[in-house]
Amino acid sequence: MKICILSRKAELYSTRRLVEAALERGHEARVIDPLRCYMTIASQRPTIHYKGEDLTGFDAIIPRIGASITFYGTAVVRQFEMMGVYSVNESVAISRSRDKLRSLQLLARKGIGLPVTGFAHSTKYTKDLIGQVGGAPLVVKLLEGTQGIGVVLTETQKAAESVIEAFRGLKANILVQEYISEAGGADLRCLVVGGKVVAAMKRQGAEGEFRSNIHRGGKATIARLTPEERSTAVRSAAIMGLNVAGVDILRSNHGPVVMEVNSSPGLEGIECATEKDVAGQIIHLIEMQGRPGKTKTRGTG
Repeated sequence: MKICILSRKAELYSTRRLVEAALERGHEARVIDPLRCYMTIASQRPTIHYKGEDLTGFDAIIPRIGASITFYGTAVVRQFEMMGVYSVNESVAISRSRDKLRSLQLLARKGIGLPVTGFAHSTKYTKDLIGQVGGAPLVVKLLEGTQGIGVVLTETQKAAESVIEAFRGLKANILVQEYISEAGGADLRCLVVGGKVVAAMKRQGAEGEFRSNIHRGGKATIARLTPEERSTAVRSAAIMGLNVAGVDILRSNHGPVVMEVNSSPGLEGIECATEKDVAGQIIHLIEMQGRPGKTKTRGTG
């Protein structure tokens, strides 16, 4: 099979591992920067080009679309879908998961456990909003933040009010969430591929750090999931419409709660912690499902 990996940098660990896994299984793999792609949009023969080359003949694409290029990146994915190329994660699902508010609403509607979350446009009712999510301490998140950036733990009512008003003063959209203190600065990253959890790790935040992101000093170890945690991860990925997803879960006193569903999860931390061949599992998924015209939305969503 001829596989296109949409990634800004070929040297990134996740991108390299996907190329290696594809080559090991006898496939052809090529890394394409989505921002260097350009498209002709036509009803009869939609095309996509890269550095003067017509990108036809791919059997499947693996989108590694960073949050900062979601708009253009998903447009490129959508163009491939219009051409009948199978995408591991479809454009609609990527966009859905990137909208934190929308994704939480979709998960809540399907009964997935979540931290109590508040959202408001005006700061006029900040005190009431804080009360609705259980009061301080609480977490304030930028809707557009990634990798722990724009996430603030406020330990008092006054601090929460100040942070909320500061963010809103910058015209930023924010979420206000209850702080799950019993998680102890740790979370679970569950890697779901094709409706199954293929690897899971526990990320423990550094001393004094409530965020568990590995690049912020967090430590990763292999995790043993409960049946409820495994089911929550699989259901969350399915609700987002993602074939490949990193589902972040906190262990709370009232069961697993989902923090985020990531459409382009990094592979380095989880492969190193679990010694699982996650990249190989993604290529296997393409072998099982990656046929022309298999895309559900065909770029119409």
